[in-house]
Amino acid sequence: MKHVKFLVDLGSTFTKVVVVDVESERILGRAQAYSTVDTNVMTGLLKAMQDAKREVGLVKVDREDVVACSSAAGGLKMVCIGLVPELSLKAGELAALGAGAKLLQCCSYKLNHRELSGIASISPDVILLVGGTDGGNSDVVLHNATMLASSDMSTVIVIACNKVVQEEVEFILGSSGKQVRLAKNVMPEIGKLEAESSRNVIRDVFVKNIVKAKGMEKVMEVVKEVVMPTPTAVLNAAKLLSEGINGDSGLGEMMVVDVGGATTDVHSVAAGHPVEGAVMKNLLPEPYVKRTVEGDLGVRHNFDTLLKLGEAKGVLDKQDMEEVKSLINPKKLPENEEEALLDMKLARIAAEVAVERHVGSLEEWYGPSGRIMVQKGKDMRGVASVIGTGGAIVFALKPKMVLRGVLFDTKIPHLLKPESPQFYIDSKYILYAIGLLANFAPRKALRIGKRYLEV
Repeated sequence: MKHVKFLVDLGSTFTKVVVVDVESERILGRAQAYSTVDTNVMTGLLKAMQDAKREVGLVKVDREDVVACSSAAGGLKMVCIGLVPELSLKAGELAALGAGAKLLQCCSYKLNHRELSGIASISPDVILLVGGTDGGNSDVVLHNATMLASSDMSTVIVIACNKVVQEEVEFILGSSGKQVRLAKNVMPEIGKLEAESSRNVIRDVFVKNIVKAKGMEKVMEVVKEVVMPTPTAVLNAAKLLSEGINGDSGLGEMMVVDVGGATTDVHSVAAGHPVEGAVMKNLLPEPYVKRTVEGDLGVRHNFDTLLKLGEAKGVLDKQDMEEVKSLINPKKLPENEEEALLDMKLARIAAEVAVERHVGSLEEWYGPSGRIMVQKGKDMRGVASVIGTGGAIVFALKPKMVLRGVLFDTKIPHLLKPESPQFYIDSKYILYAIGLLANFAPRKALRIGKRYLEV
């Protein structure tokens, strides 16, 4: 089977495999197995691969035909250190999330020893060091570089600060034995975001350091390469499906809502221009391709947060809450309709709150000239498509009922959520695979995605 590719997601909860015949643009099969990240990630991978091979009738698979993305061991742990929270630090945060990282902490202004100790206790995979426009403030980033140089951390440090002092920062860190990578300043001037350079460097660091996960060195005997973090693969798929490619049309501006066991991610591909008559208040432009991660909105590992939110929104009653506490187990899927209905309620709360945090908002302000409308973030009301993915949506009893939580609510009109999008369900759990396939066969990936998304 010459054109068959095995596209793997080494997830923190499940390891998934999608088998694609690239030439005929068909999905031949899929399989998943519980990830064994805490012991040996190889165990889960071999089980998923074995099941996938059995489904498509193959005994042996060439390593060259197996490509993976990964969020194993929680993905790429990052800390961002910047200057002003709403400027360079925000730019760094957008770069980190766009690269598929799990952002654990952000520090602004000059680091103190307590903050440095806190960062060391996290043991991040990458520190993104930003601060100052080109030719602007240099004192803060030099101070922060000196503080990091004095630490015992062996973390990779990506320098994406004021270009005037980048060489000096590189020297300070390099002289202390730190691993250093250079990228373009994430905010070269006020109001300008330059995130792509940092994203590329961060992804490269991820690929080169992924072998540190338990058993990952053995994974490379089965997988040709781990090319990106899983969230990046999903974001790649969203961009491709939205924009299309060279004559093959896409689905228009879109949002992808990915509800998982540990987090809920929202990806959007949309301009989100200001509402007519409104004034934008963003100090930085919103990225056209944007990702946000809500680490407190997982339907397994954070369901206690969802219970509080559900109670506050009037979605869960006391009986629901007691049942969730007694039935939900982070390490198993629903086993009956009662558990599945509870799962669906939790997933809807997660989707609703995550989208509320992702979209822009309108506020009334009063000034010398009277009342004005101020918009923060992107107006997502006109988004054409919303794709639901993640196990909590894909395997829900009624996936579209979960997605209804993302819709514009007349009771909270200041939140600029989608009004009348076309819903799609990633029913075969292939978005990450589309993002992987887009690396080497983008047109094929687009066509497969459009064919298999369920309306």
